[in-house]
Amino acid sequence: MTIQEWFDKRKEDQIQRRIQEAKAEEEASSGQWIKCVHCENQIMKSDLEANQMVCPVCDYHFRINAKVRISQLFDKRTFKEINSEIKPVDVLNFVDTESYTQRLEKSEEKSGLSEAIVTGTGKIEGYKIAAGIMDFDYMGGSMGSVVGEKLTRLIEYAIEKRLPVLTITSSGGARMQESALSLMQMAKTACAVSRLDDEGLLYINLLTEPTFGGITASFGTLGDYIIAEQGARIGFAGRRVIEQTIRQKLPADFQTAEYLLKYGQVDSVVKRADLRKTLSTILKLHGYKFEGKTETEQEKVTV
Repeated sequence: MTIQEWFDKRKEDQIQRRIQEAKAEEEASSGQWIKCVHCENQIMKSDLEANQMVCPVCDYHFRINAKVRISQLFDKRTFKEINSEIKPVDVLNFVDTESYTQRLEKSEEKSGLSEAIVTGTGKIEGYKIAAGIMDFDYMGGSMGSVVGEKLTRLIEYAIEKRLPVLTITSSGGARMQESALSLMQMAKTACAVSRLDDEGLLYINLLTEPTFGGITASFGTLGDYIIAEQGARIGFAGRRVIEQTIRQKLPADFQTAEYLLKYGQVDSVVKRADLRKTLSTILKLHGYKFEGKTETEQEKVTV
């Protein structure tokens, strides 16, 4: 097999894999039942949603999009998006199996977002925070120029308003369709985080399934607190690439949140149901101002 034939076969395999993944996602989203990808039990969609998209049988944490993440973490009607008007453009006229412009259009249709990150401010159990929430549904949560720009502007806004910052990552890494422009965002966001640190403001990372590549190599692991959601896969290169490089079989739990905690690369592993309380406790311990009662407390008073 020639090198060209190898590349052609690899490209075809990737295309077929994407087709199968898209088919599986479509089947999972339709109907009243969802098959857990971990324990293979059939679960009622309503039961799974009521359990914050966590399997009630095996405790597997399903990947969720930015919209669902916001609804789960933030107090009702407190999250306000900023910089939503910034959108990506195909400055390189990049084409692989299809043009970058076509990929952007498909990603926007699939995710309902204009980019792979949503930035804004909201309250978590009464504590206000600036947050950037990544969405894997938009081009695998890849980081391009707009993701870097929106995150940098969010940090600048937080510095101006003296707010703590939370980033919630779910990404395959840098966006290949933007080449060096994408890679530059690693340095750009890391510098923004450094400035936040110079200002003495709190920075929290929440790593979710999956977090890889240029995200873990930049702003994704620079937090004062690095929290990983239970079961999340976190790393730089993929498992298969590492095994082929070192020619060794890796442990079964390699690159999981629990594995990283064991070797001191994250501060804690937290279940999805406990994230709100964990984050609000951190904000309270750092002396941030409590800005009114939470929705839950208001409901209790009303009742």
